[in-house]
Order: sequence, then structure tokens, then C-alpha cells
Amino acid sequence: MTDIYAFLDAERIPYERFDHPPVYTVAEAERLVPPLPATHTKNLFLRDRRGERHFLVVVGFEKMVDLKGLARLLGVRKLGFGSPERLRRYLGVEPGAVSLLALVNDEAGAVEVVIDRPLWEARALACHPLVNTSTLTIARADMARFLRATGHSPRLVDVPWR
Repeated sequence: MTDIYAFLDAERIPYERFDHPPVYTVAEAERLVPPLPATHTKNLFLRDRRGERHFLVVVGFEKMVDLKGLARLLGVRKLGFGSPERLRRYLGVEPGAVSLLALVNDEAGAVEVVIDRPLWEARALACHPLVNTSTLTIARADMARFLRATGHSPRLVDVPWR
């Protein structure tokens, strides 16, 4: 697994770090993570029905994603959550630590990145640094540089939600 701090420093991507107790859900994050100068995100690691395509879908923390609508939008028959084993294999993180920063471990470019268009308008994003006991805030422009440095081109869409 890549040292995310060394990678960010090598790429000259500035961040602010905030440590907190472990969080596994949005509700826990709202309770345990202090207010941050960034937009909080919800990160879903999904796979298609056959497990041939994998997606990291990033939306604002308040959204409940409509998986059927998202599957249609992405041109796949059905979407489901990737198992913890798949999550470790493709993004090198444990459940609860999924974030855009985990793409540093997807050197093969096997994970497709889907970002909700309204979220991408935020000034800065809050992301776990491969563990769920810290949160980093990174300016959106710097996050775009991070994605380029990892070889990922995000697909900006209006993610369907309920």
C-alpha cells in the first residue's frame, strides 16, 4: 500500500489533516469528525453484475444514491457493492476508509471514477487518507491534480438519488 502522505508531498498537493476516532458511516462522521473547511463526501465502491467493471462513486454525504438509475446512466445492467475483498484488491483499503485518495493504490486503472457534478463544484473536499481515523481537506483543484497523477479521469455526472 502506498504511503499517501509521501505521495501527496511528492506531488506537491497541499492538505490539512484532522485526526478523529474511527468512523464507518456518514452518521458517525457527523458525530465524531469536527467541522471542516471542506465538503464531506460519501464514497461508494461498486461493481457491475458480473464483477467485470468497478466504480468509485463520490457524492455529497447527504445523498442516497439510486443504484438502479446510476446503473442505467453508466450503461451497466446492475450495480452492487464490492465486497471487502474486492475493495482491498482494487483500492487497498478496508471498509470505512474508501475515498478518492484510495485511487493511489489502483495502479492498473481498473476502477472507474464517477463524481457527482454538484460535488465537484465544491471549493475543497474532505477525504480519508486510506484509514478512517483521519480526514484530509484538499482543494478541488489540487484533487484534480491528484487524480491526474494517479492516471484517473473522473466522469462527472448528475448522480441519481432518492
